[in-house]
Amino acid sequence: MAAQPKTLIQPNAQNQYEVAEEDLPLACPMPQMYLWDSHPRVYLPIERTGWAKCPYCSAEYTLRR
Repeated sequence: MAAQPKTLIQPNAQNQYEVAEEDLPLACPMPQMYLWDSHPRVYLPIERTGWAKCPYCSAEYTLRR
């Protein structure tokens, strides 16, 4: 049986994303996003405050605890 490919999500398609602790360390665009048409990967410090904003695309991330 062939492995099922992961479904990738479009980067910068939303302004707000909710992430879980298993998504840490948080990077924008996230690993499950297409990368070819996005900005360079940047790591965002979300652990302390529970919120981060990407300086490239202004996407806001909230940490679900």
